[in-house]
This record gives sequence, C-alpha cells and structure tokens, in this order.
Amino acid sequence: MKIVATVVNAREAASAARLGPDLVEVRIDLMDTEPAGDLPFIRTAWKGPIILTNRSEGEGGGFRGDPGEWWESLQPLLRFGDFVDVELPFSSFATEIRRQGKKIIASYHTDTMPTVGVLSRTALELRRYGDIPKIVVRPGNEHDLLTLLAFTLEAEKPICTGVLGEAYRYARVILPFFGSELAYTHAGTPAAPGQLSLEDFRKIQALLRT
Repeated sequence: MKIVATVVNAREAASAARLGPDLVEVRIDLMDTEPAGDLPFIRTAWKGPIILTNRSEGEGGGFRGDPGEWWESLQPLLRFGDFVDVELPFSSFATEIRRQGKKIIASYHTDTMPTVGVLSRTALELRRYGDIPKIVVRPGNEHDLLTLLAFTLEAEKPICTGVLGEAYRYARVILPFFGSELAYTHAGTPAAPGQLSLEDFRKIQALLRT
C-alpha cells in the first residue's frame, strides 16, 4: 500500500513533503492558480513521484471540457509528472502519455455501486491502457461495502479501490488491508467529501496495525 497526498498548490506540496507520503497527486482541475506557474514550485517542494490529475466534472472533478480540451490542458504539464490519471473517455491519449515515459493510473469514478461482474469488467477495461486500475464507487449500504472489499481482495493486482462520500469514509482506511494499492489523502484541501488528511490517515492506520 502506498499513501498518496493530494495537493492543489505549492504550499500544500511543501506540507505534504514534510509528512513523507509515497506519492503526491496534483489536482490540476482544483488549482486556483495557473498550473504551469505552480507546478515547478511543487516539483521543487516534493522530490518524489507526482501524479497529474485533471478530473472531469462527470467523475466528481472540476474539469469541464471534451477529450481534446483535456489533452490540450494536460500536455504542456506532462514533464512535471511521473504518473497521469486517465479516465476512460480520455484513454485515446494513453499511448502518447506512455511514449513520454509516464505511467498511467486508469480511473473510473461512479456515483453508484456496480455488481461484482461490472467491477471486474471495468477493471479489465482500465487495465488495457493503464498500469494501475482505480475504481471508486458509492456504497449504498454495508452489503455494498462488503462487495467492494471482496472484489478488492480477489482482483488481479495492482488494483486501487475507493469510496465516494462521507457515509463509509472509514473504508478509505480499510481497503488497503484488502489489497488496494493506493490510499488517497489530502494535505490541506480535501479533493472530495470524506477524504482524510494524511496525518489522520497515518494515525488511524497505526492504531489498526498495533
């Protein structure tokens, strides 16, 4: 399991660096400054791997545009990243991203709870163009959460799974015990409701491991 600290500016990147995550995710869609201006400072503050994410509005982010506009906004920033988060609608750019030496987190976020069959098919589709499939769902009840845990346990690895919302936010801490490769936290600004801070995540995990 690797801990990802999500940041939206250079100040948060510096704070994250002091706490020592495994990776830093830069949420381009949530930045309130020009990404091309802030990313050099983020790269200076954090020497480890960087994930570039331009999350679409349809999957809970702030980017509004078509695939061409997504690529146009992301392409000049690729030199600052090591990984790129690529949703299914943008997967046609995966080959070029790989050509530039970047790894891909192939992501899918849904406001529903798919069946195990749909989860498995989605993971397979994501794995066709990505290095790490990332599937984030919204469980409607405890049975849904058990389904997600079982899927995570049995899925081909690596796999990253997560939950949307506040109701089952504790699953963010539990899923890594079932094999989820990445745990997303924040370093000051939550990227989504229910996301834990890096400090709180570490404390809870430490308690569970003792």
